[in-house]
Amino acid sequence: MSASRLFVIGGFVLAFGLVALIEWASRREGSRIPSLGDVCAYVMQYEVGRMPVGRLGVFGFWWWVGWHFFAR
Repeated sequence: MSASRLFVIGGFVLAFGLVALIEWASRREGSRIPSLGDVCAYVMQYEVGRMPVGRLGVFGFWWWVGWHFFAR
């Protein structure tokens, strides 16, 4: 296994670990950190006129993730 592959895998493990740590911290009693669900709910309610821009953004993000990680 090459060093660059190990570096990338380590970066993803670190990123997922940080997300898990922040989510854990957001669910403690009296925490002021919003959970991932709260952030998604806030983004999804954003509209410009009658256009649900937040929902389109979340849909576009999931499309991008699916295209780059699952369409191989």
